[in-house]
Amino acid sequence: MKNIFFLFALCMHSSWAMAGITLFKDENGKTNWQHLANWSSGTLIIILSITAVYLFIARRKASRANRELTAIRKELELRVQERTATLDESNKLLQESNSALESEVAEHIVTSDQLRSSESYIKDILTSMPLMLVGLNKDGRVTQWNRRVEELSGVSSEEALGKTLWEAYPTMTVVPEHIQQAIEQNKTIHLKQSMRSLSHFDITIYPLKGDEAGVVILVDDVSKEKTAENMLIHNDKMSFMGEVASTMAHDINMPLQAILMDLKRFKNILADSHQQGAGNATQTQLLDEIFIDMSNKGDQVSKIINNLLTFSRSREKEKQTADIVDVMEHTVELGKEVISVENGLSFHQVKLEWSVEKNLPQVPCYITELQQVFLSLFRHACASLQRRSADSDFVPTIKIILSEGYDSFWIKIQHNGIGLSNDEQMGLFEPYFSDNPEAEGFDAGQHLSFSYYIITEQHQGHMAVTSDPELGSTFHMQLPISP
Repeated sequence: MKNIFFLFALCMHSSWAMAGITLFKDENGKTNWQHLANWSSGTLIIILSITAVYLFIARRKASRANRELTAIRKELELRVQERTATLDESNKLLQESNSALESEVAEHIVTSDQLRSSESYIKDILTSMPLMLVGLNKDGRVTQWNRRVEELSGVSSEEALGKTLWEAYPTMTVVPEHIQQAIEQNKTIHLKQSMRSLSHFDITIYPLKGDEAGVVILVDDVSKEKTAENMLIHNDKMSFMGEVASTMAHDINMPLQAILMDLKRFKNILADSHQQGAGNATQTQLLDEIFIDMSNKGDQVSKIINNLLTFSRSREKEKQTADIVDVMEHTVELGKEVISVENGLSFHQVKLEWSVEKNLPQVPCYITELQQVFLSLFRHACASLQRRSADSDFVPTIKIILSEGYDSFWIKIQHNGIGLSNDEQMGLFEPYFSDNPEAEGFDAGQHLSFSYYIITEQHQGHMAVTSDPELGSTFHMQLPISP
């Protein structure tokens, strides 16, 4: 608008305007105001038209600018709303994060308290445990030293920490090579230590897994257990010796009693001969029978003693693969020569029945020990058969069953003599010296603890008995086929 007025003023003062004014004068030089008014009106109309056009254009521009400004404002408002929503969401997420962080911090505090409590609990356990516990780093320096080590070594944990094991506890038999071996090979090492045969220790070295290499040494004082074990072994040996001695004494006593009876009869015959002045053919024949019987009984004693000597000398260091059928047959032949019971029943008088599967595998075993087991079972069976031999129609019978099943060799020896009561079955495999009242009065020769030991301990097998007092007994043995 200012430009329009400026243009108007410029036109009015220009030479063209001045010339126009001159045109409105008459010949007398007076101004023709009518013409001037007409011209001014036209000029003013033109200027107003131009002004109107300019104002219209300016209004159009202003409207367009207003519309653009409104759009910009709306866009700004939308952006502000979006930014506000984003900010609200961020604030919400921040609040949630803060809440989660506070919860995590609280859980961390609880976990830290629990961890400290657990560490304290574990430390108390390690400190108060009855085993000696020593922790070492890779350089062999002490990192853990519990109360038990303090008691035995006389060195407190404060004094031991940081020192090498051998500075803190010189009598410890663990050497640096053991520590290095456990760390390098990452395996547990077991050692045994005995001091003057009075103190015994089991030492275990555990390698630590983690960033810090080292080991934990556990030392268990097993002196009492070792002493008790040695005493138990000694008692077992004594019981086995008592059982074997009782059995051998019984086996030897039978033929010796027969020899003594023959000698007594021989003495009586000699006395009768002296009284009659001369012997007759009947007495001579009787003497021959006595001498033959004495010779047979002497041979039986000799074979019993030879069997005992063989058993004592022929203990194999390692198991031998053997045919159990052959071992059983050889034992049967040996039993016919050495087994006899009171009142005259001998093993060779017993009817034997065999049930043997075909193609049985060989078994790793100690042959001599198995023969003694079978002899003991045959001897036990003969004693039970003798107790029933008074029956008129009784036929003493032993059945031998050999079979294979479940990767094992099965041996069954059953007889039809007097069976075992429940109390006798309970004490059958107990040692001879047992204080078990149910086993009292039971002949040591009828105990089978030695046989049970040979089957279960030396051959890692199983042995059991099933019995009925009226039907007899069956001894079951299971031997592993694979070594």
